[in-house]
Amino acid sequence: MLACCVIAGGSGIYGTCLGQEGPRVGAGAAGRVGVYVTAKGTEKRLTKAGELSFVEMEQPSEKDTAVFVDPKKTFQTVLGIGGALTDASAETFDKLPRERQQELLTAYYSPDKGIGYTLGRTHINSCDFSSASYTYVKAGDKELKTFDITPDLKHRIPFIKQVLGVAGKEFTLFLSPWSPPAWMKSNGDMLHGGSLKPEYYESWANYYVRFIRAYEEAGVPIWGLTVQNEPMAVQKWESCIYTAQEERDFVKNHLGPTLQKNGLGDKKIIIWDHNRSMMYQRAKVVLDDPEAAKYVWGVGFHWYVGDHFENVGQVQDAFPTTRLLFTEGCHGPFEAGQLNDWQWGELYGTAMINDLNHGAVGWTDWNVVLDQQGGPNHVGNYCFAPVHADTRTGKLTYMDSYYYIGHFSKFIRPGARRIVSSSTLDELQTTAFLNEDGTIAVVVLNATEKAEPFVLWLDGRAAKTESPAHSIISMVVGAASGGAGTTVSAALAPR
Repeated sequence: MLACCVIAGGSGIYGTCLGQEGPRVGAGAAGRVGVYVTAKGTEKRLTKAGELSFVEMEQPSEKDTAVFVDPKKTFQTVLGIGGALTDASAETFDKLPRERQQELLTAYYSPDKGIGYTLGRTHINSCDFSSASYTYVKAGDKELKTFDITPDLKHRIPFIKQVLGVAGKEFTLFLSPWSPPAWMKSNGDMLHGGSLKPEYYESWANYYVRFIRAYEEAGVPIWGLTVQNEPMAVQKWESCIYTAQEERDFVKNHLGPTLQKNGLGDKKIIIWDHNRSMMYQRAKVVLDDPEAAKYVWGVGFHWYVGDHFENVGQVQDAFPTTRLLFTEGCHGPFEAGQLNDWQWGELYGTAMINDLNHGAVGWTDWNVVLDQQGGPNHVGNYCFAPVHADTRTGKLTYMDSYYYIGHFSKFIRPGARRIVSSSTLDELQTTAFLNEDGTIAVVVLNATEKAEPFVLWLDGRAAKTESPAHSIISMVVGAASGGAGTTVSAALAPR
């Protein structure tokens, strides 16, 4: 079960830096508490279910289950929460009726009627979630004179521009390459690993520049980039291997200087972009070198070989000025019979709470939408997405993961600062954020079979509630009065 609480402080933001004192939340500031529920075994999906109120409680009993929130202690600032805008997502989107396209855009990107995604990732050249392998230059064109993003103009760029039209100015897009062109690589193949040949380091650095400029000329702003998707994975799809030392030297001697020389020094460079398991060692090699570190904005990471949440925290502790960003995660292989399994949402909730609590400034899911087979994918690597579209009928299926992610993305907005949120019960995991508008979003996760009564405690006041087994509760404190309804469009209810 996951509970989110958004608390509107009548006096505004409760402190803007670590340790800064803020005003006490009094009776007038508490206001109404709107409760929103997503629950296993029910039709409730972000459904408004009633209202609560705060009462005085200076000292909870040790026997009380409580979540203590302290907005006076703040940590990292949120960049955004969202998902990847791949060829597969764009091609699937284009096969839908216009009505379903608009529904999908609203569901993901409207902050009012949807879950308000504000972060996206896309790819340079093809990836496995493309219908075929491709690049933007002819073989052997080291000077990139033939560079042409025509492959992206049919589906992906128009899709991204529609996303931007709904999401607005808050949307942040970064890019990742899966592989350089085959002729730049040691194995002469975009697939199956291989490495970038040293004689093409500068050409490849310029390739990023050409891509960024071409996308921005097409109306798609690029905020930043990762150096390489999964640089230690030899895959049957597009992949390219870098050691930590090779990544460090490529950033230090080529990518960083090339971006700066071409007036793109403001684009954020993210290293690693692979699993949590090795992120400390990979980060250390690059960030211990000042000449490489000066170009690096942050460290990206994935979730595919274990949780290893403590490694995220260790990078944060060792390199506190370097940002941490979850850049990809999904589940698979795709099985249509598992679309309604509740476990998928709870796995997302667990990962998001722990990554955020260990310092992540944002969280990026993999494909935002896939078809009825978990694709398209040109090597058959089919997987789940929070939304699946049956391109034969136009039907959209919202997995529970869509709603679980929404309990973060809808209430934790760009610019929010993480604050202390402390649970007295192991079964209730929690994180909390202070938004720029003075609201506080508290997320509590309970993935057990047992309902748990608890109190949300804030500065001597508490609101009593209960989290049903395997459910999400969002509580909006200080909300305007209103009847039962939904925080997302009624059209998005499970069907």
